[in-house]
Amino acid sequence: VQLQASGGGLVQPGGSLRLSCAASGSIFGADIRAWYRQAPGEQRDLVASITSGSRTNYADSVKGRFTISRDIAKNTVYLQMNSLRLEDTDAYYCYVRLRGREYWGQGTLVTVSS
Repeated sequence: VQLQASGGGLVQPGGSLRLSCAASGSIFGADIRAWYRQAPGEQRDLVASITSGSRTNYADSVKGRFTISRDIAKNTVYLQMNSLRLEDTDAYYCYVRLRGREYWGQGTLVTVSS
């Protein structure tokens, strides 16, 4: 399984972006799909996750602004980011746990700047 993240870019504060993470192989049985973010020199932090049972979890800092979703038929996970703030600037990484194995996509950079 390979994960390809896309959708990052430059956006003004208050703007929106939608990140996508497409899997090259089937991730139908994945029990966790998630997005993390990481600033240079800092640890990678969970932004949002969704379980196979559609239970979602969000970091407190993004609750009410970000929404994680999945399209099982397309093997894709999305992160809709609204009301973006300067502090949301980071590299965003998608993550999948499938049958006990962990997979990471490459980072997609989100820059929030006026």
